[in-house]
Amino acid sequence: MTPEEVRDALRDVLDPEYPISLVDLGLIRGVEVDGKKVHIKLTYTCMGCPAMDMIQDDVRGRLLEMDSVDEVDIEVVWDTWSRKDITALGKKQLKGVGVV
Repeated sequence: MTPEEVRDALRDVLDPEYPISLVDLGLIRGVEVDGKKVHIKLTYTCMGCPAMDMIQDDVRGRLLEMDSVDEVDIEVVWDTWSRKDITALGKKQLKGVGVV
């Protein structure tokens, strides 16, 4: 398993507020793979995000669906997030729902 495969799997995890993946929203800040253990660095759009636990549960649940993952460690990092972190696909999806 590679970090790219993990990121691809995380494209299935949508932000609870917008129909866009955490990857395309720019919230996944790092992925490390060590055997069957995955370490994720995750940030949020704001410190008071009411969905923090739900998002972490969704990330953990999606990755544990993979046969090659037995353990998921999530580290919350408070990197400054801005619109610049959204991928081109993410911006297109947000525009499609009238957000950007």
